[in-house]
Amino acid sequence: MKKLFCLLLLMISLPCLAAKAATSAAPTSAASTGAVKVGYVQLEKLMQSPASLEVGKKLQKEFTPRNAELQRMQKQIDDKEAALDKDMLTMSEDTRAAKSKEISDLKLEFQRAQRELSEDFEIRKREEKAKLQDRINQAVATVSKAEGYDLVLYGIAAYAGTKIDITDKVIKAIK
Repeated sequence: MKKLFCLLLLMISLPCLAAKAATSAAPTSAASTGAVKVGYVQLEKLMQSPASLEVGKKLQKEFTPRNAELQRMQKQIDDKEAALDKDMLTMSEDTRAAKSKEISDLKLEFQRAQRELSEDFEIRKREEKAKLQDRINQAVATVSKAEGYDLVLYGIAAYAGTKIDITDKVIKAIK
């Protein structure tokens, strides 16, 4: 799955970066002398960068209150089930049925809230990932232009020497 994501990211980003490099290369670039300057960015290292970790913390902070509400609802359900089990023998059939329905309704409400939270989290995660990807792409373009790279690859390479690894420079350039 990780390789598929990296390949997809490469396929999406490479044409944009190649087009930018081709249209904005200065006449004194390595391409005009016949040599091609290639850079490489490690996706794994980018995903552990402060900018990436900041996104995770932001989402966690945003969804903590809703998670706490779900935990409170689950505790309420558990408490009501325990009380029903404890007092079941002394309750009338009508009371038992009413409490069972109340618990069932709470469970349905809990499942709905849980589903909504999951969907909202996935939407926000995609939004934040897109913003981060834009920041990364801008940083790659900035570093590439500043240092005269003709081609920068993301993540997938059979071998990439440290000489062409610009990941640290990109991490520093992410705003």
